[in-house]
Amino acid sequence: MRRARVTVVACAITLTALLPARAAELIMVEQVGCHWCERWDAEVSAIYPKTTEGRRAPLRRVDLHDLPEDIFFTSPPVFTPTFVLVEDAQELGRMEGYNGDEFFWFLLGRLLDAHEIAAVPAE
Repeated sequence: MRRARVTVVACAITLTALLPARAAELIMVEQVGCHWCERWDAEVSAIYPKTTEGRRAPLRRVDLHDLPEDIFFTSPPVFTPTFVLVEDAQELGRMEGYNGDEFFWFLLGRLLDAHEIAAVPAE
């Protein structure tokens, strides 16, 4: 019985080591009634997953008042929308607010380029 448990644990450790690390993701912190969140939805949300940036850091939306426990923010988000680049549950950087699609894409590109771990995925 003990030998079977040891074998199961050894297999689990081996499989865990073979799994890739969690990829970068862009966390969008939003709240109901946020005008700027609604504007981002209208101007960017439909195209985001189809872009290189969207493949580099897939979007995950969270509510400002119900922040996930699996992300370690450097400080609690206060404004909405706040876009937080996360890798392996650690915040790498953030953009607070939304001032239009051109500014969003520019800032996001700079944020992604600043972190090699958010590199362009192979096609």
